[in-house]
This record gives sequence, C-alpha cells and structure tokens, in this order.
Amino acid sequence: MDLRREFDLPPDDIAFLDGYGRPWETTVDGSQWVLIHDFSTQRDGYTSATVTIAIRLETGYPLTALDMVYVDPPMARRDGQPIRATDAMQSIHGTPYQRWSRHYTATNPWIAGVDGLERHVLSIEEWFRREIP
Repeated sequence: MDLRREFDLPPDDIAFLDGYGRPWETTVDGSQWVLIHDFSTQRDGYTSATVTIAIRLETGYPLTALDMVYVDPPMARRDGQPIRATDAMQSIHGTPYQRWSRHYTATNPWIAGVDGLERHVLSIEEWFRREIP
C-alpha cells in the first residue's frame, strides 16, 4: 500500500499513529484528512470486521476540536437495526465514506491543547463498541 504524507502532523500524533499498528496516511481533498486503514470495528455484529476511517482535521487543529468519523466501507449492523446519525456520505478522492455524526459534549469535552488524534481514535473505538450490545 502506497501511503500518502501530504501534510505534517504534530509529533505526538505521529508517535501515536506509528504505535497504533495500523497503516495510516495524510491527504488533502478540500480538507486535511487522516486515514487509518485496517481499523477494527470491535464487534462481530457489524457487516465489516475492518474499515478505513477518515478523520477531518479542522482549521486550527490541534487547538480546534476534532469531530465525527468517516468510514469506508459503510458500516451496518448484521441484525438490520439502524445506526443513528450515519446517513450522510462524504467523498474523499472519489471514495464515498459514511459519516458517523458523533460529537464531544459539555460532560465529555475536547480539551484544547491537550487532546489530539489519540483521544479521538479511542473515542471512535468506543463509538463503535456502543452500537453493538
């Protein structure tokens, strides 16, 4: 797999991604994106065991909060139950990614200057775990 490195990440993010053990890349398609390949969906209740996730880096990151996750191929539950807030799609270099609309809250806030890709990836793991009982 030829992995793109189209922009630089903060050193802490690179160290986390390198230690995470999945192929990753940075690319620009309207926004800056971090793609993590072979990402485990954490549960056998999904139609895909692994996916590629895309994380959009908002202007001002890492002081600006990350938000949501985008998934290829789109994920569905094997039992046919819907997954809330996953109907929108986002094209990245011509590949349609399913948007999981998930956000940090006042009770679970993003801490500017402290949080980064590690926090967001661990949150994504939790979002995937929560959907399958």
